[in-house]
Amino acid sequence: MIYIKSKSEIQKIRESSRIIAEALQFIEKFIAPGIDTRTLDREIESFILNKKARPAFKGLYGFPAATCISINEEVVHGIPGKRKLVEGDIVGIDVGVELDNYFGDAAKTFMVGNVSPKVRHLCQVTEKSLELCISQCRSGKRVGDISAAVQTHVEENSYSVVRDLVGHGVGYKPHEDPQIPNFGKKGKGPILKEGMVLAIEPMVNMGTYKVLIDNDEWTVRTMDGLPSAHYEHTVAITENGPVILSVI
Repeated sequence: MIYIKSKSEIQKIRESSRIIAEALQFIEKFIAPGIDTRTLDREIESFILNKKARPAFKGLYGFPAATCISINEEVVHGIPGKRKLVEGDIVGIDVGVELDNYFGDAAKTFMVGNVSPKVRHLCQVTEKSLELCISQCRSGKRVGDISAAVQTHVEENSYSVVRDLVGHGVGYKPHEDPQIPNFGKKGKGPILKEGMVLAIEPMVNMGTYKVLIDNDEWTVRTMDGLPSAHYEHTVAITENGPVILSVI
């Protein structure tokens, strides 16, 4: 079922999503060589709790941490631990927040120190693809218009979109219909309607689109070991077009 939210409900989702934006801004000053991902996770969890909210991912489907932290060839769902960041890494941090029973979801890929031009370009293309597909989040469009916008931009830059993972609806629950692939054809899929709230999240690989899941049963990584970037926003479809909720 695809849920349609009222304006007041969208405002509630905005409040939870804003905490994510604030948490991602807060954690940026910690992103440096030598810090371990468990510390990053704990700092974000404390930040969320201090906002009287709850980290939505902790315990979700059995996930053991407050955030998903994925480094380099790890696409998404990395479990925070003892691994330390090193110069030249990229690290994707994915955060969900529940506030007053409403959920938001957003992610950003951070660069650790001096990152190679190739990896920096991968991040720039991924972030731009998010911008392009958000522009398609308008009443009367279709999910496929979002998907095609990502795929077209990414493949024009000789990268690939992950096909085994998707964006999704969000708001009443952390994951709702519709699923939003990062590949597809314009004019296909469910019709977008005013009141829908979507978590749009391009996941872009430098090499093959194929991925595998680690023995921890969570961490998704590229099959060829090349880097992957991930950016995500929670977006509402309104009468005036798309509104990004996961911003300060």
